[in-house]
Amino acid sequence: MAKTNTEPLSGMRDFLPLDVLRRDYVIDVVKRVYQRYGFEPLETPTMERLSTLLGKYGEEGDQLIFRVLKRGEKLARALADSPTENSISDAGLRYDLTVPLARVVAEYRSKLPRYFKRYQIQPVYRADRPAKGRYREFYQCDVDIVGTTSPTAEAEVLAAGAEVLQELGFRGAESFHIRLNHRMILRGLMEIAGVPPALESSALVAIDKLDKIGMEGVREELDERSVPAQAAQKLLETMASAPAGVDEVLDWLQTLLQPSDVGSRGVSELKAVVALCKVGPAAEHLRVDPYLARGLSYYTGPIFEIEFPGLSGSGGGGGRYDDLIGMFCGQSIPACGFSLGLERIILIMEERGMFPARLSTQPQALVTLFDESTVAASLALAHRLRKAGLRVDLYPENDRYGKQFKYAEERGIRYAVLLSPRELEAGVVAIKDLISGEQVEIPEAETAEWLRTRVESSDPRR
Repeated sequence: MAKTNTEPLSGMRDFLPLDVLRRDYVIDVVKRVYQRYGFEPLETPTMERLSTLLGKYGEEGDQLIFRVLKRGEKLARALADSPTENSISDAGLRYDLTVPLARVVAEYRSKLPRYFKRYQIQPVYRADRPAKGRYREFYQCDVDIVGTTSPTAEAEVLAAGAEVLQELGFRGAESFHIRLNHRMILRGLMEIAGVPPALESSALVAIDKLDKIGMEGVREELDERSVPAQAAQKLLETMASAPAGVDEVLDWLQTLLQPSDVGSRGVSELKAVVALCKVGPAAEHLRVDPYLARGLSYYTGPIFEIEFPGLSGSGGGGGRYDDLIGMFCGQSIPACGFSLGLERIILIMEERGMFPARLSTQPQALVTLFDESTVAASLALAHRLRKAGLRVDLYPENDRYGKQFKYAEERGIRYAVLLSPRELEAGVVAIKDLISGEQVEIPEAETAEWLRTRVESSDPRR
């Protein structure tokens, strides 16, 4: 019989129990913080209409949408008439959680509060080239505020994102950076460099790759995109002369962009965001990067991105997108949001040993089996311990204790509960600490309380 390939598709993953427990640990922290800030949960379908997705993510983003074929007669007609990737598809897997949010707001605006604060934690899909920390299916953890142009929205979503990372153990100013910029600043820089307005969007795509391809790579790509050499040179020289320090960069930009109305407005708005962020948990992590572009085309104002020093790639990002919802409802509705990349955070935490030794949903005790005569009593004991609120596994077979203890150790279970005919007759339960080797006998009625006292101090998130 031929062997079937059992590996998951490239860019997809199976999650074994420890993987799921670690993911749940992070998600639990994310939810707890987001709820503390007044955000409410939202979930949307995995698939969206292709027309909903296309045109929202820039020239490269649209290419990474997983298309879903039409079905039945519709597919047959499309295949018979000069088929293209888009003509044979009518749906796509969601690329992010922001566009679905915009569609939801447009659809249910009358049922939502004046200021809609939502969080959403669901997988998204991209037909990207897989790499370490980069997958075709991955989770995003979004917070968004819809309905206000106030910079308090940016300050709130950035504070929530920073607080999540801090609670997960990323503490200290250098543990992560929040890079900030403004789309109008980018437009102002293009303007004073002499980039033709028609080429601004194309030039932004090149600039957005600075951290991946370096300054010379950006120069080559600007040339490939037909940006005039003189404008490209001035743009690159300006990029290289940006100072360090949040206030220093903002003052430099204010002077540099004084001839540009749009650029000056961007500096003013970004200064307001920075001032409000300085009174919250994001303060020490702020960095102003005047060439942060974020390739998604729907951003209109401040933009931001999480960076872990020493590691390539983004840990999350977001920004203001005041025109996106209007693309669905024909009405201007301002919005601002922030997204954390769950997979990248988990990968870094695993590499740095940041997870607790025990995670909260793992079993706390193993009830062993002595022989056939004690099976029912052991099963009844396991039920009583579970009813008392403990997480208890039951060993399924009458193996020797050594095998049962080894199983417990493999699962990270510290306490083995023993119930032989001798313990039954004496009305006690023997409990063995598999770390210290100590074994004690506890009156049966006190077993649950004894175990609870021992495990609650070492269990995170009880």
